[in-house]
Amino acid sequence: MPRTSPAAAPARIAVIGGGAIGGYTAALARWAGLDVTLCVRSPLAGLSVESGGEVRPAAVRIVTDPAQVGPVDWVLLTTKAQDTAGAEGWLRRLCGRDTAVAVLQNGIGQEERVAPLVPRGTRILPTVVYISAERTAPGRILHHVASELHVPEGPLADRFAALLDGSGLRVHRVPDFTTAAWRKLFTNLAANPVTALLQQRIGIFADPEMAALTRDLLREAAVVARAEGADIGEADIARTLELYATAPRDGGSSMLYDRMAGRPMEHEFLTGAVVRAGERHGIATPLNRMLLTLLRAVDRELRDGKA
Repeated sequence: MPRTSPAAAPARIAVIGGGAIGGYTAALARWAGLDVTLCVRSPLAGLSVESGGEVRPAAVRIVTDPAQVGPVDWVLLTTKAQDTAGAEGWLRRLCGRDTAVAVLQNGIGQEERVAPLVPRGTRILPTVVYISAERTAPGRILHHVASELHVPEGPLADRFAALLDGSGLRVHRVPDFTTAAWRKLFTNLAANPVTALLQQRIGIFADPEMAALTRDLLREAAVVARAEGADIGEADIARTLELYATAPRDGGSSMLYDRMAGRPMEHEFLTGAVVRAGERHGIATPLNRMLLTLLRAVDRELRDGKA
């Protein structure tokens, strides 16, 4: 009788971070048949995702100690940007000779943040995330809309797309990643700081005065984006305003969810990124700088446990 070749073992994936993005991507990868380990700081009783009114468990391996893991094929780093350095212990254990790291975080400059934390030569894939989800309790994720990941085109992007094929996570390979990253940053630049500062949901942007303020914030940031090499203009501003206007009124933002939960916020990697880039190019950003000052004040209270 002819011999049959053994089935190839599923790719090994480690997801660092048990928040909304980490939990959601870990669940979809597991449901697609991949070997998934979820790396978190505190023990979880399990992982489940609610989407479209249906709650479904995901049988992923959950670990809390880097000593429990070894090299994998892919690492998905999904911590908040401000928590990147704290993931170094995981990254050092998970990255072997052939490991690739996809960085699923907000903000720009992902490769620069992660490169010092992984072995020399580790391939890093910056990723723009379009997923609206929130963690309603430890290990429980509520998915609102969207399941898209945008990555710079190339061989590593092709491998990543093949890895997640059939998972429900749609990987888009883009030729101009600088512009793609700034366009995603635009979707966060008003929604995150404004909802967090006012502790209100996305519906607030239906107010004409708030829409006008948002337009001014984005126009200020667009000047900086173009100086950074991104092809950003009025069409992107209009697209962002339309996104806010058509989003579910009860939707939130990651920064709002962090403030509600008493967690530190990632303002330095969103609003702060615009202000610092403006400084590099000698471009004034008074509106974004004002937001950054207010966000820093709130964040200090969160870190001190007073808010």
